[in-house]
Amino acid sequence: MNHQKYIRDNFSVCRDAFESIANRARPYYNPATMDNQDKIHDSTAWRAAELREMIQRHDHLYYVKARPEISDREYDLLATELAGLEKKHPALACKVSPTAAVGSDRQAGFETMVHPVPMLSIGNTYSADEVAEYDERTRRKLDLDAAAELEYVVELKIDGVAVTLMYVDDRLEYAATRGDGVRGDVITRNIRTIGKIPNILGGRKRPGRFEVRGEVFMNRPDFEEINRLRELEGEETYANPRNFTAGTLKQLDMEIVASRPLDILIYACGAVDAGLPETHAELLVELKRAGLPVSDRFQICHSVADIMRTVDHWEERRKKLPYDTDGLVIKVNDMSLYKSLGSTAKSPRWLVAYKFSAEQAQTRLENIEIQVGRTGAVTPVANLSPVILAGSRISRASLHNADEIRRKDIRMGDQVVIEKGGDIIPKVVRVLDSLRTGDEKIYQYPLLCPVCLSALVQPEGEAAHYCINRSCPAQVKEGVLHYASRKAMDIDGLGEKIVDQLVEGNLVRDISDLYNLKVEDIEPLDRMGEKSSRNLVDAIHATRSRSLSRFLYGLGIRHVGENAAKLLVLNFEDIHALEHAAQVDLEVIDGVGEVMALSIREFFTHEENMELIRRLRNAGLNLSRTDEEKSRRDKISRGSLFSGKTCVLTGRLEKMSRGEAEKLIESFGGKVTAAISLKTDLLIAGPGAGSKLRKAEELGIANVDEAAFLGMLIESGWKGL
Repeated sequence: MNHQKYIRDNFSVCRDAFESIANRARPYYNPATMDNQDKIHDSTAWRAAELREMIQRHDHLYYVKARPEISDREYDLLATELAGLEKKHPALACKVSPTAAVGSDRQAGFETMVHPVPMLSIGNTYSADEVAEYDERTRRKLDLDAAAELEYVVELKIDGVAVTLMYVDDRLEYAATRGDGVRGDVITRNIRTIGKIPNILGGRKRPGRFEVRGEVFMNRPDFEEINRLRELEGEETYANPRNFTAGTLKQLDMEIVASRPLDILIYACGAVDAGLPETHAELLVELKRAGLPVSDRFQICHSVADIMRTVDHWEERRKKLPYDTDGLVIKVNDMSLYKSLGSTAKSPRWLVAYKFSAEQAQTRLENIEIQVGRTGAVTPVANLSPVILAGSRISRASLHNADEIRRKDIRMGDQVVIEKGGDIIPKVVRVLDSLRTGDEKIYQYPLLCPVCLSALVQPEGEAAHYCINRSCPAQVKEGVLHYASRKAMDIDGLGEKIVDQLVEGNLVRDISDLYNLKVEDIEPLDRMGEKSSRNLVDAIHATRSRSLSRFLYGLGIRHVGENAAKLLVLNFEDIHALEHAAQVDLEVIDGVGEVMALSIREFFTHEENMELIRRLRNAGLNLSRTDEEKSRRDKISRGSLFSGKTCVLTGRLEKMSRGEAEKLIESFGGKVTAAISLKTDLLIAGPGAGSKLRKAEELGIANVDEAAFLGMLIESGWKGL
């Protein structure tokens, strides 16, 4: 390229670009060292400014949005590069640099408070050599030689959200987030929903302040159960336990927080007036005696070799723990040394973290394709050269949205690093641009749906693009599959391959066309004979008498899951009544709320949806409460066994399935939810019940085993299965 000609032809663009670089770099020059500025090349100042912007953006994603995009290792590499530039060129150093500040998770809507002792972050190490370097720095600071005794306590590093709890005269005064390390958000009401947190400390008396610090998290089985139920109800699943926990603690509605099974482990102290033990190991014992939840999974080590043996011990075993860990924390055991060791601007010197390496693999991104979902949301997917990762053969990974592709500069043909986010979902971590050959192709995000060629739109405030054509074959296929699913109309034999053929053959353009299908229409399809075709037609016709709640769920109204559909049927006798319901009438229903109400109203304002319902009514479908649904509503009104009560099932039931138990509870006027909350009236616990049973006992919620549950039903007139 003739660069001089390019600049001449594009002068205004280049001028704006150079001014942008200057403006980004200018705020970071330090007037106190102005005489050094002439030694700083423009590209160096620009790189420092770029690094600050990148770090600040990733801080915001991690602490505020709870949606990190890069690993801790990648974040540390950015911070290390910036620190190196600032050290080499002091004129670039300034107080607002992220190298001199702790990331902030503060959020509007919460009262704030100043931490009496700052909540600093923890420095990271990633190898035995880096642990050895930390040990050497610590010994130098304490003037100890390599042969001198120096004990460390090594603890599991929980992948959760840091909080502080202040007790005054042994009574819980407040709880707060870390915030920016100096000032945090007060979340006392939310923390009190965690049953393990004592309101009054036990053991010895502790006059004055006794501040403890810990990590709030969610056990993986509880998180997976929440996602399983959301998936069954057609709701978007949560990304991982850590992000879900962070979002939960930032809820202003305490009832929502109480409904989610949060857990906590305490691991340190902040401001204390009553004195502390001499060692950290003894402190952990003291915290446990006070009635605080403390992990007993810690090890006292006397050398770097001891520490690395502990690392090796937990590298694989951590996967069997019920909660996520992302490393180990290495702390000097003798707390009297902490003052001598001091802190940097961001981290104490008496501890450091060893981060487990995420399981990653390198592969080639062959191409990018777009998938269209039931709601019209389009998702870019990376097709990869197959590679083994964490024991699985991976050939595809989600790229989330157009912004993600643009931000990471992902191109077709790139060598990329992938990892399993939270050890579950494959994702592209970064591009290895140093390996580019020049043959890679920049991906142009489509303006049109790849299936129906309708326009793609990106609603304001949303990351996703949507296909606006409700008749798009991809949306029709997903909509028919959802309508036929077990929790909706339960059409046996209507699987993905048959649906593909029906839609592609123009036999089905929406769900109402299912009721026009004849045996002779289906029989020519691949793998369909006369008998299979007749069975499918019979299965479709059998859905005409399905319950109204199943029908509502099957319609696929956004945000209306299985349980929400049942709530709506309790309040509206038929589809006509729901169609004409005002938004305020919907919002007042416990369990609906503003977002769902808006979605329902929007659905019934579209003429094509109303036409679909007319065709389904003409096909003979039941669009009113069934006798069973009427009976349930009557029992609630009269006061049946579980009338107006919220129940939770946990553990393994032996006499019936969970689904059968849910139907029984609902038939006796009750409601079944997934998680324990302050609104829960009864827990039915089978063998293997765990955290839900413990939380129910802590909250004083009644619980019964399966035998007692069956006894209650029989006494209320149930005749048995």
